[in-house]
Amino acid sequence: MSQINYYTSEGLQKLKDELHELKTIQRPSISEQIAEARDKGDLSENAEYDAAKEAQGILEMKISKLENIIANARLIDETLIDNSKVFILSKVRIKNQLNGMELEYTLVAENEADIKQRKISVDSPIGKGLLGKKKGDIAEIQAPGGTLKFEILEISR
Repeated sequence: MSQINYYTSEGLQKLKDELHELKTIQRPSISEQIAEARDKGDLSENAEYDAAKEAQGILEMKISKLENIIANARLIDETLIDNSKVFILSKVRIKNQLNGMELEYTLVAENEADIKQRKISVDSPIGKGLLGKKKGDIAEIQAPGGTLKFEILEISR
């Protein structure tokens, strides 16, 4: 049984675009490489053929995995998100209780996480610690260096 993951429309489209590129550009390219290597003669000692066949296997595995992810993806209706608690797609402003530093993150599905865009996975330690909390709550998050405490300052979309 496959795991259901929730995505924004942007995140799901990104997955579909990647799948399209794998099928329409990379798959034909590898087929060409196999055909060229096959034309060179004896396949039993043809390293190019072996490499192309291995690349084809890896590509087909990626395609299969992406198709499975997309088939089990669910689109999140951002208009139905409740801002009274932290959920997936919540934008959360938090304050580190130890040093007073304020941070802002958006909680997203694991495949959409991008720290440069301040998008963290709901499956990350911080994401898990923030889920279900309300404004004013203190989230205690276990980190390798000890327990971190973050106060929820604001929840928005």
